[in-house]
Amino acid sequence: MGRPIPPSWSSSWPGPSSTLYRARRPPWWHRRRIARSLPGRRPPRRRGAGSGPSRLAWLRWLLVALLVLVLLVVAGGVGLYVRAGQELQHVDALGDYAGRPAAGRGTNWLLVGSDSRAELTPEQRKELHVGNNEVRNTDTIMVLHYGDHGPSLVSLPRDSYVPVPGYGSRKINEAYADGGPRLLTRTVEQATGLRIDRYAEVSFLGLVQVVDALPDGVRLCLEQPLRDERSGADFPAGCRRMNGTQALAYVRARYADPQGDLGRVKRQRRLIGALADGMTDSRVLLDPFRLRRVLDVSVAALRVDQQAGMAQLLDMGWAMKQISGGSGVATTVPVRQPGVMVAGAGSVLLWEENGASRLFRALRHDDPIPTSVAK
Repeated sequence: MGRPIPPSWSSSWPGPSSTLYRARRPPWWHRRRIARSLPGRRPPRRRGAGSGPSRLAWLRWLLVALLVLVLLVVAGGVGLYVRAGQELQHVDALGDYAGRPAAGRGTNWLLVGSDSRAELTPEQRKELHVGNNEVRNTDTIMVLHYGDHGPSLVSLPRDSYVPVPGYGSRKINEAYADGGPRLLTRTVEQATGLRIDRYAEVSFLGLVQVVDALPDGVRLCLEQPLRDERSGADFPAGCRRMNGTQALAYVRARYADPQGDLGRVKRQRRLIGALADGMTDSRVLLDPFRLRRVLDVSVAALRVDQQAGMAQLLDMGWAMKQISGGSGVATTVPVRQPGVMVAGAGSVLLWEENGASRLFRALRHDDPIPTSVAK
């Protein structure tokens, strides 16, 4: 037996219902901690864990969702890429002939803007200010070169006076009317000494439709006001967004331009740069529906040589993007004093032989273009 409790103690010890007993009990949070530490109780939960999955689990689910989204976008892009390649329009633009220039280093594209009105309705001809001329000439002729020293874009003015095989010396844009893409390619090869590897052509209507497919059209800038009744151009100085009809008027104006055809080729290069910027805009690349529309319209507007496919077009597009971003060279073949009159041909542009030879020699060997001719 233990030692008996003195009567004075037992009589003075408070009962459970007394205020003194409640005051001497441990606080509630201490009692809970003691209860959780007893055998058979569940381990304590971490504060803030809640009843759902842990933060690590949520992170895993987020990564999986993002991966699925990326795969869907990539799969959609690949599908669009394959379908666009199957719908490309091809034209017989390249061919072997006696005396054709040997292949040089790098890749040379011939880029052509056709002024054919055959596909235009009378209403479209009126809206686009292109008249009813049925002659198939070329408003734009450019050589795009890319290799180890970055891309270069060289404009060949449409009034350039060069030998056209089988027709004598004429304006270079008449070669297209005389013999179509194949004769134009041969004319450019013999005039420049470059072998053309790839060919791409777009028409008036195709250009307008491509610009209109882009979000907000294209952004173009003018140092001076441009007004030309024949093309429909009426733009103040400064920068502005242009739709397809306005962009066509901007690029075709030459009669009100003091530089004539030389001023027009500069605007043509600016428009190509603006198109490259617009087609690589995040609003196009990250929107599957808009991307599909831009691809569909672009493919429908283009005609390329028989060996060109989507891979080659992507290379060309990347080169144009570099040029528009300032990583390449954009210039015009050096010419003599513009506006030389030639009997039977009217006002023509004669190339400056020494400068033109140095320019095309650099492209043929994939060397940097001399600064003295890159103007």
